[in-house]
Amino acid sequence: MKIYAPQNASFLLPFQFDSKLLQSDFDKCKAFNFHKNYIPENYDGDNYILPLRSIDGKLNNIAAIPGNLERYKDTPALSNCNYFQEVIATFLCEKETIRLMNLAAGTQINTHIDHDSGYEDGVFRIHVPIVTNEKVCFILNEKAIQMKAGEAWYTNVNLPHSVENNGTTDRVHLVIDCVRNEWSDQLFQSMGYDFDQEQELEIVYSKAEAMQIVEELIHQNTPYAIDLAKQLKSKYKI
Repeated sequence: MKIYAPQNASFLLPFQFDSKLLQSDFDKCKAFNFHKNYIPENYDGDNYILPLRSIDGKLNNIAAIPGNLERYKDTPALSNCNYFQEVIATFLCEKETIRLMNLAAGTQINTHIDHDSGYEDGVFRIHVPIVTNEKVCFILNEKAIQMKAGEAWYTNVNLPHSVENNGTTDRVHLVIDCVRNEWSDQLFQSMGYDFDQEQELEIVYSKAEAMQIVEELIHQNTPYAIDLAKQLKSKYKI
């Protein structure tokens, strides 16, 4: 398993967005169909994902696949969401997948790992809660994180993570996959990110973790994902 300095796993970013304007744009998006997760082992509930930016700009392309930057385009769901566009533009870098992710009340996302999706991989995932409650808990590397509406959080999803919604209302996040650049390096440095520790990081998974990653890559079923799965299967003798 990867070993991280605590400040490299997650942190609250210095942005505060208007929760009422976020809610207003979310209401506009209810006219579109939210999809089930493409990895039901992680979460099998209905009305889970709505792509706002996806490969080829398609509303049914819900997978987050790093490394396809030139193919990512905004979907029709984002076109009338002026405040979402303003929030997204706050992050002065290129973006890959952008999605609304809805976790129904009384459900949970099982512990899993998103391969090659941490800052050390050249990308970073931002969560902006839109609708939440006090009984929602994001658990990252066995540490509980409470995210409030309008905040912006970096989470290194290379680490094992899960979400529990033990409340009576749904939880909806705007989730933005960004591409690392000089601006983000300066931002992360201001937040205390340990770049020295990142350079020394050796990527090592347990066999169980590697098997889970392989399974998720196979579900993605893209040439890039299948190639990564083959490499991991060979390395860990799966």
